[in-house]
Amino acid sequence: MTNRDHFGSKIGFILAAAGSAIGLGAIWKFPYMAGTNGGSVFVILFILCTLLIGLPILLAEFVIGRKGQADAVTGFKKLAPGKPWFLIGWAGFAFSFIILSFYSVVGGWILSYLFRAITFSLNGSSESFFNDLFDTVISNPWEVLIAQATFILLTIWIVSGGIKGGIEKASKWMMPILLIFFVVLAIRSLTLDGAIEGIRFLFVPDWSYFTWETALLALGQAFFSLSVGISGMITYASYLPKETNISSSALSVSLLNIGISIMAGLVIFPAVFALGFSPDAGPGLAFIIIPAVFDQIIFGQFFLILFFVLLLFATLTSSISMLEIVVSIGIKSKYDRRKRAAWSYGFLIFLLGIPSALSFGILADVRILGMSIFDFADFLTSSIGLPLGALFISLFAGFHFSKSTLIQELRLNDFLLNSWHIIVRFAAPIAILVVFIQGAMKLLM
Repeated sequence: MTNRDHFGSKIGFILAAAGSAIGLGAIWKFPYMAGTNGGSVFVILFILCTLLIGLPILLAEFVIGRKGQADAVTGFKKLAPGKPWFLIGWAGFAFSFIILSFYSVVGGWILSYLFRAITFSLNGSSESFFNDLFDTVISNPWEVLIAQATFILLTIWIVSGGIKGGIEKASKWMMPILLIFFVVLAIRSLTLDGAIEGIRFLFVPDWSYFTWETALLALGQAFFSLSVGISGMITYASYLPKETNISSSALSVSLLNIGISIMAGLVIFPAVFALGFSPDAGPGLAFIIIPAVFDQIIFGQFFLILFFVLLLFATLTSSISMLEIVVSIGIKSKYDRRKRAAWSYGFLIFLLGIPSALSFGILADVRILGMSIFDFADFLTSSIGLPLGALFISLFAGFHFSKSTLIQELRLNDFLLNSWHIIVRFAAPIAILVVFIQGAMKLLM
């Protein structure tokens, strides 16, 4: 039996945790959510929800993970022996399995588009060309399955290398490259004629777009983009040494997540408005509108390659955290079984994801509560699983730990500690219940 692995540095942990949080939530989902919900109004609400609700819950996961020093299931058993709180860990295991099963499908789409970009096959004359191409890609059974399998293999390869040699090492070079590519793409987008309209859309609020539904969607986006609720941050924090300041780390992760989300908007919306496209394209924004936009600018093919490399890196940093949740619970303290567990669980996740991969093609007629298999898996986890997980994690951290333990772990002054306590005990659970009820009502309607 080998010793439990740890992150080698605080910056390595922050980059890994930020990578887990950023992913598709910031780069793929945030722009289309902002585009369909009033732009800057959604952005403002998202920032407030992230800092006032998401950050305290993220910190709660950090406290539980670092204090437990084990996988999520074992950690809860150590912290609350003889009580059913460990079921939170098993719920995280199950929902991580489901999320990665359909998340890897999107990762496969990104690989397909990256291959086409590198081979200069993403050049069409109109938006309809890219719309048809997207439909062709996601409905081709062999292409989506091969691409999904390739994405899963990349994820397994990184996770099987361990924390310091796999996840931390990959995050240390993928995240800086991701940030550099973002800056390059944002500069190119902002220098287009007419880009100012995109900037106004992103930063000048039109409060006529404000609705309570928009606020709830912003809160749900904050949960999704921070990856709270599935014990991922509990798992990562369990690999932290005691001297790491988890409060400053949580703030850094939250600010990075907000920054990357806004930068994604700066890459996409100035270009979209400058070239006369609509910002409310929905989930197809990254695969239909962006290729069409870059096809119309000088060196567009080069910038399109950068965009899909960036999207791939962001997706991988999230997928490795989800597989790590599953692997850490699966191996418990038998760390020498990491590689075998990574390959075994990765293969099972691939099998579970096959129906989602085929849900836009040969299984398109299969509906669950009126949704495709892919959309149902997304809804089940994003609207039900994550809010429920975040609710119980918030309640556990708020009511289980003594004040002396919290002072030792959080290292906050009395005002900030009391504020955090009130949020995780009362404000966050109420907000989460509202999101959960909204999701349940949508399911029943």
